[in-house]
Amino acid sequence: MFYLVAVTVLWAFSFSLIGEYLAGAVDSYFSVLTRVLLASLLFLPFLNISLLSAKQKLALACLGALQLGMMYIFFYHSFLYLSVPEVLLFTIFTPLYVTMLNDALFKRFTPFHMLCALIATVGAAVIRFEGISEHFWTGFFIVQGANLCFALGQVGYRKLASTFQPSISNHNIFAWFYLGALAVALPAFFMFGNASQLPQTTTQWGVLLWLGVMASGLGYYFWNQGALKVSAGTLAIMNNALIPAGLIVNLVLWQIDSDYSRLALGGFIIGIALWLSQKRSTIDAL
Repeated sequence: MFYLVAVTVLWAFSFSLIGEYLAGAVDSYFSVLTRVLLASLLFLPFLNISLLSAKQKLALACLGALQLGMMYIFFYHSFLYLSVPEVLLFTIFTPLYVTMLNDALFKRFTPFHMLCALIATVGAAVIRFEGISEHFWTGFFIVQGANLCFALGQVGYRKLASTFQPSISNHNIFAWFYLGALAVALPAFFMFGNASQLPQTTTQWGVLLWLGVMASGLGYYFWNQGALKVSAGTLAIMNNALIPAGLIVNLVLWQIDSDYSRLALGGFIIGIALWLSQKRSTIDAL
C-alpha cells in the first residue's frame, strides 16, 4: 500500500509539471520517447537475462508496451478530440476495468471489489465532472483505450508475477517492461512526432529528465510492485486517488481554481471505498 500511495503523490506532481512546462511546448511523442528511454536506461544495468524464460520476457515486454507505450499514445491522441476536463472525466472508468480484468485473468468474480471500484468512480466523478461537449464519442473511446491499456498492464503484471520464481528480484527483470514500451514509443515518434517541437530550455529538459527517471522509471516500477501487495479492489481504487491528489498539488503550487466542496466530497467518497477494500482484505487475511 505504501508503494501505491508514494507513487500517487509522485504522479500528482508529474501531471502538474507536464501541464506547466511541457504541454503545448514540447512534442508529446518526443516526451513519451524520452521518458521511456530514460526509464529503460535506468534499469538496463540491473538486467539479468537468465532469470526469465523467453515466454516470460516476451510477456513482460508486451505488458510494458501496453501499460506504458500504447497507453501514452492513446492518452495524448485523445486531446485532439477532447478538452482537458473531458479527458480527466473519462479516466474515472479505470478502476472498473481493473476489477473486471483481474477477475477475468484469475478466473473468478468478486462483487465486493466491483462495488468498491464503483464507489471510487463516483467519488472521482464528483471531483472532475465539468460537463461535456456535444461531439465527444471519438475522444471518449480513445480515452477508454488508454484506460484499458493501463488496467490490463497492471492486472497482467499481477498474473505474470505469479509465475516468477520466489528468488527472483524484480529490479533484475523489469528492464524488459521498459524495452517493450520503447518498442512502441520509438516508431510512434518517427511516424507521428514533430521534430521541430523539441525542448528549447534547460527547464524543459530538466522536467523531462525528472519525469523519465522518477515518474516513468521508479514510478511504474514501484506502482507495479505495489499492485502485487494489495487486493484488486484496493488497486482499482488507487487508480482514482490520483485525481484529488493532482488537484491538491495544482492548488497548492500553482493556485489553480478548484471547487473545494466537490474536492472534499469526492475525496471522502474515494476514502470510504479505500477503507472498505482494506477492511475486507484484512478480514480475508485472518
